Amino acid sequence: MIKGYYFITDNALSKAGNISDVKKAIEADTSIIQYRNKSNSTKEMYEEAKQLKEICKNALFIINDHVDIALAINADGVHLGQDDMPYEAARKLLGKDKIIGVTVHNPEEAIAAEKIGANYIGVSPIFATSTKSDAGRPAGTILIKEVKKICKIPLVAIGGINLKNAEQAVKAGADSLCAISAVITKDNVKEEIEKFQELFK
Repeated sequence: MIKGYYFITDNALSKAGNISDVKKAIEADTSIIQYRNKSNSTKEMYEEAKQLKEICKNALFIINDHVDIALAINADGVHLGQDDMPYEAARKLLGKDKIIGVTVHNPEEAIAAEKIGANYIGVSPIFATSTKSDAGRPAGTILIKEVKKICKIPLVAIGGINLKNAEQAVKAGADSLCAISAVITKDNVKEEIEKFQELFK
């Protein structure tokens, strides 16, 4: 079940590096880790993803975009954006048991993702974000409320989330949330994640 803090790597922003960040996320009882890497070669990503999967023995390990790497290391699933490989093609390659999450930006995309069989949706961007240049205009927590009314699958709130606004996202109905720069740019990653985990208790 996708619940609580959802961790996404970002080697460009990270203070300590992806390996250290993921170890700290696991120590903070994070149950889902997504490996997102926009700068390395496929070979480098494959090697790092292999290492991270070892660390994530007690958490779901999801690969962003790269269905090939997910298959190669036998990850728990993938997360797809609207411009990535179509869900149907990814499902065919990965099989029925793997997790596929889909990013959505409006209620129509959310309904479509649930209909085709997505396991969860990443609703984005909730607030203004600097970690994704093509994220689009922030939708606010109203989008979370709208999507929760029409979709039954877990909803992960993504985009510009920090400790000041995270509670608004949870109160609006987010099952899970991701805050990247609010965590990995800090000295104590585990401690920062635990602050977000508290919101779900």
